[in-house]
Amino acid sequence: MNSAGERSGAAPIRVLVCDDQILIRTGLVTIIDAQPDLEVAGECGDGQSAVDLAGRLLPDVVVMDVRMPVLDGIEATRLLAGAAVANPVKVLVVTTFNLDEYVYEALRAGASGFLLKDAPPAQLLHGIRTVATGAALLAPEVTRRLVGRYAARIRPAAGTPDDIPLTPRELEVLRLIADGLSNSEIAGALVISQETVKTFVSRILTKLNLRDRVQAVVYAYRHGLVT
Repeated sequence: MNSAGERSGAAPIRVLVCDDQILIRTGLVTIIDAQPDLEVAGECGDGQSAVDLAGRLLPDVVVMDVRMPVLDGIEATRLLAGAAVANPVKVLVVTTFNLDEYVYEALRAGASGFLLKDAPPAQLLHGIRTVATGAALLAPEVTRRLVGRYAARIRPAAGTPDDIPLTPRELEVLRLIADGLSNSEIAGALVISQETVKTFVSRILTKLNLRDRVQAVVYAYRHGLVT
């Protein structure tokens, strides 16, 4: 039976696995390949190989380690999903290092999500499926801690919220996204349906030319919408 995150009747989500530890990489490949809606498109052990393989294999999601030889996962993520990339690839960073600095740098580089390697397999699979849909994967408590610690680095000295091309309601939703609220929590706070929230989120991302909710959080802080 398909889980809630699976795409019934759709082509499998193609995943490229990049980790320099062969045992961990093999474990990830085994877990992913066992799922009917997921398919391992390739695997490698360093960031440069991930960039090269992604260009040839065109995966839907890259599962990326941070500390690797030749090219680390942060720089590889920047080359695959950074702001200057014409056709960015969705990257899910998975690492043993639970350091805010890694999370911050990974998200700045363009990652769509961040997980620890000690997360249960179900959480990894959920993460891949979530990132594949274009949504971001970052727990609300991580969002709050992260932006709270690095807000001064994210936000420029002078914000210009009046110049943002959003309606007052869209701005309200963006602020709640930046506070780390999920769609259901936003719906509850504004007393609207989750479908309406999804519509607002989609409009916000389109108007601001943002890829996902993670970029929306950074945007909100850069423009002084939250403190």
